[in-house]
Amino acid sequence: MSFVTTKDGVEIFFKDWGPKEAQPIMFHHGWPLSADDWDAQMLFFLQHGFRVVAHDRRGHGRSTQVSDGHTMDHYAADAFAVVEHLDLRNVVHIGHSTGGGEVARYVARHGQPSGRVAKAVLMSAVPPLMLQTPENPGGLPIEVFDSFRAGLAANRAQFYIDVPSGPFYGFNRPGAEVIQGAINNWWRQGMIGSAKAHYDGIKAFSETDQTEDLKAITVPTLCLHGDDDQVVPIDDASRKSVELLPNGSIKVYPGYPHGMHTTHADAINADLLAFIQS
Repeated sequence: MSFVTTKDGVEIFFKDWGPKEAQPIMFHHGWPLSADDWDAQMLFFLQHGFRVVAHDRRGHGRSTQVSDGHTMDHYAADAFAVVEHLDLRNVVHIGHSTGGGEVARYVARHGQPSGRVAKAVLMSAVPPLMLQTPENPGGLPIEVFDSFRAGLAANRAQFYIDVPSGPFYGFNRPGAEVIQGAINNWWRQGMIGSAKAHYDGIKAFSETDQTEDLKAITVPTLCLHGDDDQVVPIDDASRKSVELLPNGSIKVYPGYPHGMHTTHADAINADLLAFIQS
């Protein structure tokens, strides 16, 4: 397996598939998953001639289960360690949910200053800020995220069945076609990772204000979001993000859930390809 060691000694697992001379696409996964969450996208873009890269965030998947550093700053720095190790250039960065926050922080602080980023995609992403505050009255109350922490601490294994069985993929909606394999795979990825990293990660994805990150991103950036996202509501996320991005655009999918890159992979992949090739 392939790993890179960060400056603070964390081993980050990554996949690197395809021709080394091809344009790279780097995928950033959501909470509490791993690089495996991008299987449908990586195979698709590999077949279209791209080089595809994905890594496991620190404490997630096969990366080191370190106790500290579960913040957007560390997530972005770890992604940069992978990029530097592979010497990736002209990269399209695609992030889902928490991974979208990671992409925003990475592009603003590391990728764009070093001239390595071509485009970015924020999919069902957490920026600019999920938490309700006096300055962000439309956000979600802290009690929502406290309930996540409580569920994880009480019985992580059961919690990691309940989330994908319900709001993550929209399987709790009337008439939804439940994909048991997707639920099982979500549980598998989550349980491989560290409970400490996942617990701390809730604060990272809910309380990190990324307004300034979004304002600093000048490369073409596409926001993709389902309007039935029960995890990251679109009105407090992508609709606000696209207003802050200097070179942003948005596509809204009627009825799509949070994990739409799994439930509607064909549509999402086609739109990603069109954006990358535009």
